[in-house]
Amino acid sequence: MSLQTHLSQLTRKHEALEREIQEAIHRPSASDLHIAELKRRKLHLKDEINRLQQEADTVH
Repeated sequence: MSLQTHLSQLTRKHEALEREIQEAIHRPSASDLHIAELKRRKLHLKDEINRLQQEADTVH
């Protein structure tokens, strides 16, 4: 899998988590713990995307 393909997949996952977070925030039955876990996963993906982009920038 190429780096660009991997970055695209991570970006799609990041966007999907953002949608899931927004849906959970507007759902009265969603727990704060669940929302916090989603946000943690989203932040982890963002960190991974940034790390890979920096690696790609140093290669080029």
